[in-house]
Amino acid sequence: MTEVTRKLVPEKQTVRIGYLPLTDCASLVMASKLGFDERHGIKIELSREMSWAGVRDKLASGELDAAHVLYGLVYGVQAGIGGQRRDMAVLMNLNQNGQAITVSGELGRAGVIDGASLARQVRASRHLPTLAHTFPTGNHAMLLQYWLAAQGIDPLRDVRVMTVPPSQMVAALRTGQLDGYCAGEPWGYKAIVDGVGVTLASSSAVWPDHPGKVLGTSAAFAQQHPNTCRALIAAVLEAGRWIDASEVNRLQMAATLAAPEFLNTQPELLAPRLLGHYQDGLGKTWNDGGRLRFYGDGAVNFPYLSDGMWFTSQHRRWGLLRDEPDYLGMARQVNRIDLYRQAAEITGTPLPAGAMRASVLCDGVRWDGSDPEAYAAAFGIGHLF
Repeated sequence: MTEVTRKLVPEKQTVRIGYLPLTDCASLVMASKLGFDERHGIKIELSREMSWAGVRDKLASGELDAAHVLYGLVYGVQAGIGGQRRDMAVLMNLNQNGQAITVSGELGRAGVIDGASLARQVRASRHLPTLAHTFPTGNHAMLLQYWLAAQGIDPLRDVRVMTVPPSQMVAALRTGQLDGYCAGEPWGYKAIVDGVGVTLASSSAVWPDHPGKVLGTSAAFAQQHPNTCRALIAAVLEAGRWIDASEVNRLQMAATLAAPEFLNTQPELLAPRLLGHYQDGLGKTWNDGGRLRFYGDGAVNFPYLSDGMWFTSQHRRWGLLRDEPDYLGMARQVNRIDLYRQAAEITGTPLPAGAMRASVLCDGVRWDGSDPEAYAAAFGIGHLF
């Protein structure tokens, strides 16, 4: 073994990775099942977790080496929101799109079919509806609150918001504990299949090609195990490329993911929305161009600084951060673009021209990361200190 080769050997060969049973953990599962991990000198040991809070705590304790985790959760921990501040690392983005905003069948039958009709219902009702997300600083909370505000609904005053693990959403909707929620698939489609929910919006309608879950770890793990992290990123890139290569691969992935040790469901619950086929539960069907993506020629996976900064801007907007943070400094510290670039080179994954990207969200407001404090303060509905 040459000195150069020795320097690239993973410091830890068996990597324990946590995940929640959601469709968007697929590239981690397939990296393990198809042997992409072993190709890069590691073995992924998957650990099914029950809640995002549990994932956070196990990353902090070192019980997990890395995890399929909410982008916004990682940035919340980095900022010390709601708990002890810890230095974190985002190794890559795992997916784009693939979430949904769902309300109860009762609201749907009462005429709530979109954001405007939900706003009318909220104004007319004597009781505040109860809506759920999956973690206070996480993707679903920030997307739900952004979307509600775009409809003229103040998420901190006009509705009750609570945290519910994704796998419990449908049951809580069925029993009337919730009037709606934002969660990852298959829990949006499951409510439709069970006849208890109505899809108001896919998450790509809130933010087209928004970042999803990330491959997250502690900054200490990334610092101590750079070769392991590089190999892990490379394996997951190859798995994501395989998933996105064909519809046949997507269906094979759905069959694998549905197995008892992973999501413990039927492939038929995963396949339609994986293929972009949506229905709202009231008879409307459509093909969603913003379906769940895992690779997209690398555009999905690059850890754009502006993506991380968007979550911090929303934490600031909703009063979770009292003082203005160093948006760009935090993103540069958390998002390990250096490790990602090296893994991309190993796997032949295209890289973008820059570390920032621009998007236009559902309210027509453009986000490009250029002035995050002004962005956070510019909304008509917000709770900045």
